[in-house]
Amino acid sequence: MDDHALDFNHLCSFESFRSTWNFYGYDGTVEDVIKEDFARIKGITYLDHAGTTLYPESLIKGFLQDMCSNIYGNPHSNNPSSRLTHDTVERARYRVLQHFNTSPEEYTVIFTSGSTAALKLVAESFPWKAPTAEELGSQFCYLTDNHTSVVGIRAVASASGAVVLPILPEEEHPADFVPISFYKMFGFPTGLGALLVRNSAAEILRKAYFGGGTAAAYLAGEDYYVPRPAASGRFEDGTISFLDIIALHHCFETLQRLTGGMDRIQLHTFGLARYTYMLLSSLRHSNGRPVAQIYSSTEYDDPATQGAILNFSLLNSQGSFVGYSQVDKLASLFNIQVRTGCFCNTGACQLYLGISNQEVKSNLEAGHVCGDNVDLIEGRPTGSVRISFGYMSTFSDCQNFLKFIVDCFVQGPVKVGKENVERLRSTIPSNTQQPFPHLTNGQPNCERREEEGNLSPAAKVTSPGVPAVTPGKRSVGSPGTLANIFLYPIKSCAALEVSSWPLGPLGLLYDRLWMVVNMNGVCLSQKQEPRLCLIRPQIHLATKELSLQAPGMDPVFVPLEGSSEKDLTVQVCQSKVCGDRVQTLDCGERVAAWLSEFLGKPCRLIRQSPNFTRDMKKGRGKVPGESPVSLSLVNEAQYLMINKASIKLLLEHINQRQGSDNHQHSDEQQLIDRFRANLVIWGKEPFEEDDWMNIMIGDTPFKVAGPCGRCQMIGVDQSTGARSQQPLQSLSACRNGKVTFGLYLIHQLPENEADTPTLSIGSPVIPQVSNCSSKAN
Repeated sequence: MDDHALDFNHLCSFESFRSTWNFYGYDGTVEDVIKEDFARIKGITYLDHAGTTLYPESLIKGFLQDMCSNIYGNPHSNNPSSRLTHDTVERARYRVLQHFNTSPEEYTVIFTSGSTAALKLVAESFPWKAPTAEELGSQFCYLTDNHTSVVGIRAVASASGAVVLPILPEEEHPADFVPISFYKMFGFPTGLGALLVRNSAAEILRKAYFGGGTAAAYLAGEDYYVPRPAASGRFEDGTISFLDIIALHHCFETLQRLTGGMDRIQLHTFGLARYTYMLLSSLRHSNGRPVAQIYSSTEYDDPATQGAILNFSLLNSQGSFVGYSQVDKLASLFNIQVRTGCFCNTGACQLYLGISNQEVKSNLEAGHVCGDNVDLIEGRPTGSVRISFGYMSTFSDCQNFLKFIVDCFVQGPVKVGKENVERLRSTIPSNTQQPFPHLTNGQPNCERREEEGNLSPAAKVTSPGVPAVTPGKRSVGSPGTLANIFLYPIKSCAALEVSSWPLGPLGLLYDRLWMVVNMNGVCLSQKQEPRLCLIRPQIHLATKELSLQAPGMDPVFVPLEGSSEKDLTVQVCQSKVCGDRVQTLDCGERVAAWLSEFLGKPCRLIRQSPNFTRDMKKGRGKVPGESPVSLSLVNEAQYLMINKASIKLLLEHINQRQGSDNHQHSDEQQLIDRFRANLVIWGKEPFEEDDWMNIMIGDTPFKVAGPCGRCQMIGVDQSTGARSQQPLQSLSACRNGKVTFGLYLIHQLPENEADTPTLSIGSPVIPQVSNCSSKAN
C-alpha cells in the first residue's frame, strides 16, 4: 500500500476528524441519542435529511402519552376539551415564532398542509396587478435556483398581468412571507406546514373563498361576508390539523433536550459535511484523475453560508461521468440512503451541470422527465447525487459513505490529492462563539474543475483486459437451446427450478401469484428484506398446495386457491405493484404467523385475486388492435429471459475486477440466480439478444417487450441474502454505462387452443432479429 493510500485510511479515521473539528456530538452525547432514540437505523447510513429528517422514538412516545392522557376537541367549539385544544395550538404558534427568533408582534403563524401549500396561499392571495400608464403594477422576482414550488408562483402572477423576473441572489431582505415544512425539521408530523406572515404585509392578502372558522359574520341569502380580523383566522379554512399541531410542542421539546439547540446542531452537522467535502474533493484514481465533481459556491469554510448538504457527480478513471442512478443502486446495496436527480430545483441543476434551456426541452422530447432514471444523455449528467446530514448523523455515516465511494468507484489504489492534505489536517479554532473568521469565498468549484480539464468527453468503460461488446460485430440469429426454467411463486422469494412447466394466461403457471406484504399492506421485496430469498416455495400440483420452507422453520402449506382457514371468509384487499393497484386475497393467519416469525416483523401472504385482471403498461411490446396482455404480480412483463453467453462475459468482467478466476463454475450459477429470470437460454454470442424482436422456443412464440433495467436487487446473493456491489458494478462497465440485462417477453394463449402449452428444457430457441442496427451498449 502506497503513502497516498495510507493517507486516506488515516484521514478517514475518527481521530483525524476530531483533530480538525471541536464541535461534534453535543458534548459526547450523540452516541447515547442514537442508542436510545434511533436504534431502528442500526446498519443504515441515512443521508437524505434534506428530504426528511428522522423522528426520535421519545418524541413519538411523548406525543402518544399526551394523546392517551388528554381529550382534545374541535377548536371551533367552546367546551373544555375544545378550549384545551385552542390553548395548546396557540402555544404551538408561539413556539414556532420563538424558534425563528421572532414574536407575535412581528409575525403571524398560519398553519397549512405543508410548505408548498403555504407558497400556494401567497400566490393565490396576493393582489397581483398588471402595469398601467399610471403605476408599475406588481413584480414577482424569484431566484433562478429557487425550488419548483416557488417558481410555480409565476404562473399565477403572470396570469394576473404581473411582471415576472428571474434574478440572481445579491442581498437578503427581511421576508414578508416564510413557508415552513415541519417534517423537514423533525421528521414528524408530515402533512403539516406553516406560513409566517409579517404583520405589516398581512393586510394586503385577499382571497375569494371562505371556509368554516374564517368568518366573523356572513349571510347565506345575501353576498355579505366579514372575515376574522387575525390573519390566521382568515386563512385557516376549516378545522386545522390540531392533533398534528399539538405534536409540535413535543417536537421542539425533544429537539432541545437531545441536542441543546439549533446552534449546536448547526456546528455538528456542518462539521460532518465539511469533512466529507474535503475528503471527497481530494480523492483521486490511481492515474491521478479526480473521483468527484462537486457542485458548490463555497469552500465549506463557514456554516453561516453553507449548510450540511453536499451535491456532486462521480467520475470514472477516464474522466467520464458515472450516472447518478448507478450510484443510487449501489448505495442501496450498502444500506446507504442518498437522493439523486435535480431535487425539484431545475435552475440550480442547469447552472451547475451546464444544461441549456434548449437541452432541457430536447431531453424531454427524448423521454427524460423529472424523477426518472435517465441519468446520462450523450455522456452528460441530467442530475446529481446529494447527501445531507441531520442532527442524529454521526461520523460513522460520513466514514461509511466515503469507504463506499472508494470501494465501488475508485480505480485503485486510491490516492489523495497532495494539495488538500494540509487543509484536511488543519485545526479549526475552538472558540465556539465565533469559530469562523470572515473568509472571502473563491471561485465556485464547478468552474475551477472545468479549468483543470476534469470534465472530459464520455469514454467507453471497460474492465482491464476484457473487451466491451461492440455493436455490429455479433453473430446474431443462430438457434440455441432453452437451458433452465424458473418460476417464482412468491414475489421476491426463492426460485423453483423445473424441467418442464405449463404456460398460463399470465405467464408460467403460478409464477408470482403471491407476495409478502408488511403490516400496512405494502409489498416487500429483497430491496428491503433480503431474507425473502431464503424462503423456498414449492408447487404441489397433485395436492393443489403451495408449501413454504425456510432455515430453522417447519414447512407451512397454503391452498393454491383461497385461504388456509376453511372456516374464515377470504379477505379481499387492495395492494400496489409497480404503481398498479391490484386486487388480492389474504392467505390466512397461519402462514402470516409463519412469515412474521421468520422475518421478525408483522407480515402477511396475499394472492392475486383470480377475478382480477391486470393489463401490461402501454409501450411494452403491445401492438394496437391486439388484445391486452394480462400480468400476474410481476413488475413489467409475463416472462424474463437471459442469455448464458451474456452471463459468461459478465462473469469475466467480475473476475477481472476481483483479480480471481476461482470457482468460476459455481459463480456462474450464482450469477444466473441473481438475475431471477424465468427462462435461461444458450445463445452463441453475448448480448446478441439485444437485437431480437420475436423468439420461438420449441413450438411457442414469444414477443420481445423490451430490455430489463436492473436495480440493486441483483446484488443480493440468492443463497445467503448477503449484499454486495457485484454484479451491478461490473454490469455497468460491461455495458458501457447501461445497466440492462435480459429481455422481457410476452405470450398470448390462443383462445381456441385445446391443450395448454408446455415449455421444456432443451427446446430449440430461434430468434427473429431486428432489421435495425443495435444501439451502443
